Amino acid sequence: MRHLGNVIERLRDAQAAPASRGASPARLEPLAAAGSNPGNLKAWRYGPETTSPMPLVVVLHGCTQSAAGYDLGSGWSALAERHRFAVLFPEQQRANNPNLCFNWFSPDDTRRGSGEALSIREMVAAMVERHGIDPARVFVTGLSAGGAMASSLLASYPDVFAGGAIIAGLPAGAASTMPQAFERMRGHGHLDAARSGAHVRQASDHHGPWPVVSVWHGGADATVAPSNAEAILEQWRAVNDLATAPNREETVDGAVRREWRDDSGRLCLEDWRIAGMGHGTPIATVGATACGSPAPYMLDVGVSATWHSAARWGLLDPEVTAADRERPAADAPQTQAKHPLPGATATGGIQGTIEAALRSAGLMR
Repeated sequence: MRHLGNVIERLRDAQAAPASRGASPARLEPLAAAGSNPGNLKAWRYGPETTSPMPLVVVLHGCTQSAAGYDLGSGWSALAERHRFAVLFPEQQRANNPNLCFNWFSPDDTRRGSGEALSIREMVAAMVERHGIDPARVFVTGLSAGGAMASSLLASYPDVFAGGAIIAGLPAGAASTMPQAFERMRGHGHLDAARSGAHVRQASDHHGPWPVVSVWHGGADATVAPSNAEAILEQWRAVNDLATAPNREETVDGAVRREWRDDSGRLCLEDWRIAGMGHGTPIATVGATACGSPAPYMLDVGVSATWHSAARWGLLDPEVTAADRERPAADAPQTQAKHPLPGATATGGIQGTIEAALRSAGLMR
């Protein structure tokens, strides 16, 4: 175990995103103690001054990341400042997980009324009570382990979240041990659609309507196999009793977007697939939808999961959006170089290091 600890310590120093190492949470403020916090998480928040009830987006970082680093990369608080909504960043602590991953593979941390899931629920309740949040407009998004935890929250608290965006994540209930987690990340051993959907239906006493779920995944993700995106889609198609074929397919900012609607025409599920993108959150740094900054696992591929998720959830001010679209190209945010797309970097970097450490410690095969 000492060897594993040493490797993880080197991983933290070598792999930490520049945005995480030097980032100052200029907009983010600590959220004062909220409830019993059984998951022992930290929390950061941002919300503009307003007298009207605001929407809230809960944002969950990935492994080795911090709240401030993920905020800088994804651009959530900057977007919230411009369009006047609130964001909440739960943050993992190394005492809970040495890689700073949310423990999405631990049933005690994902079930309703327990562990990290309950801590996040308590944070949302505190935001509603203290900071003028509209409880009917609470959303959740996350990357990788944060995406898998977002899946768990949507299943365990469908009465709390109106929608969610799962980025490079996994289905709710996909794993209950760390070895299972790595197998599922490779795309192996998932439940069939019926049992996967039943997991969501049995996770609470909620009977609908269900949160609107968006799935984002890179076609070249070698850390969390793209088949996980299909497994999430299968899970929520089963929950909503949707057909396999989408109601619509289109290309948006170079990404293939599909959507599924129920018999009433209500949007229930959408899928965003970015060809050639590796493991990370897709961002755009040029144009009217520009949002965020390139960094490890924050990939400038010309389509912003942050902007499009906020638009889907009705969080964007039409006047601000119109002004952005009319802005001359010369005034648009620019980037000097795009972050590389291939998933090989992710496999040879953080994922390979973690797996090698776990194997050397005898914790996985």
